[in-house]
Amino acid sequence: MLSHRLLLVEDDRSISEMVGPYLEKEGYDVTYAYDGLEAERQFSQSQPGYDLVILDLMLPRKSGMDVLQTIRAVSLVPVLILSAKDGEVDKALGLGFGADDYLSKPFSLIELTARIKAAIRRANYTTPPVAEVAKDQRIHIGGLIVDMETYEVEREGTPVKLTSKEFGILKLLVTHPGKVFTKAQIYASVWNDHYYGDENIINVHMRRLREKLEADPSDPQYIKTLWGIGYKLEAEQG
Repeated sequence: MLSHRLLLVEDDRSISEMVGPYLEKEGYDVTYAYDGLEAERQFSQSQPGYDLVILDLMLPRKSGMDVLQTIRAVSLVPVLILSAKDGEVDKALGLGFGADDYLSKPFSLIELTARIKAAIRRANYTTPPVAEVAKDQRIHIGGLIVDMETYEVEREGTPVKLTSKEFGILKLLVTHPGKVFTKAQIYASVWNDHYYGDENIINVHMRRLREKLEADPSDPQYIKTLWGIGYKLEAEQG
């Protein structure tokens, strides 16, 4: 069985020298990059490609956020963000730009390995082919149209571009109108993994989803929050 290929992008060599060999002992094939430009070169030249990218945000020559955008322009490979900053802004930007998960420094190597395994498992999780989806599955919710066959969303006639995780959350809610989902239930359904208890992942995705769907995200009409419980879709389907 071939080992999973990882691209480790970290300018702090002491961290790379700690993380890389540990992951290699766990059976992963690790490629190292120490700045943003090198990361993009390694990613573009890799054949057949990486199974996951571990990406530090604070990089020389080109930022981790720019690297993430470059990767996302051509690939849906799982990206796990590492960040020495504990601010919500960095986490929100990382996840909003298409990262799959993040860990704040300092972190446990055991947890890092668990996150890597979970991200790769989610990426390899197969969904039913389009042919199995009933035709004309277009759900109308107020001014929204959610097409379950093409995974397209429109708001007041204007196309809305959602990430796969954002669409997964929306799909879960629109197919169960009025039902309240806890954050753990949303994570288990959309990420197809056990919930680690880190609410920021759900909070960031929910906020960005509302920014794209709601006329006033601070006063949402579609996705309602039940404080201390979870979220539900309140609008009636048309």
